[in-house]
Amino acid sequence: MKISIVVTQEEHFKFAQEICDTIESSALLRGTGIAKRTPEYIQKKMSNGDAMIALADGKFAGFCYIESWQHGKFVAHSGLIVHPDYRNLGLAKKIKSKVFDYSLKKYPEAKIFGITTGLAVMKINSDLGYKPVPFSELTTDPSFWNGCKTCTNFEILQSKQNKMCLCTGMLYDPKEKQKTPPRHPFNEAVLSRLKKIKQALFLNKILSFVFLFKI
Repeated sequence: MKISIVVTQEEHFKFAQEICDTIESSALLRGTGIAKRTPEYIQKKMSNGDAMIALADGKFAGFCYIESWQHGKFVAHSGLIVHPDYRNLGLAKKIKSKVFDYSLKKYPEAKIFGITTGLAVMKINSDLGYKPVPFSELTTDPSFWNGCKTCTNFEILQSKQNKMCLCTGMLYDPKEKQKTPPRHPFNEAVLSRLKKIKQALFLNKILSFVFLFKI
């Protein structure tokens, strides 16, 4: 099977709805929060050359797009998705690596960051040289955080003044001297445990609030 990964153009508009549907269904299947995007938003990214799509014999196989914040000071990769028919082929990592290299060329001065609850994405990011960071090191642009409104965890993010959520923040600074392998190797067991601790802490706070409210 030959799968090509290319920078998007208007000819790829026809895949926008399928991309949105695949992203949403994948999030529901995993039981995770997600910031929803419309087909029109995806098409805008496509026309600006701020996205990459994977095609297998002309069929949609995977996708990821780029967002820039604070006049190009920060760049984020969003909507990374692989169609169910093409999973378990290492395609997500290939797409992410392509988008990462493309971002370094298009936005050479930008810090590349992301927030995610997915361990698979964390591992990919770590392999590329990202490091886990507090949200305070990410963009302060309210437009980015407003994009989380459609996520099921948005109330948690708001209650923490955009400083913490169930997502983990990760950052790649091109100005830092990178080493091979990355200075912050991925440890799935540790990050999984941290994720569970986060969830437990938030659950305890919510239960405490409900208890006080009933009183």
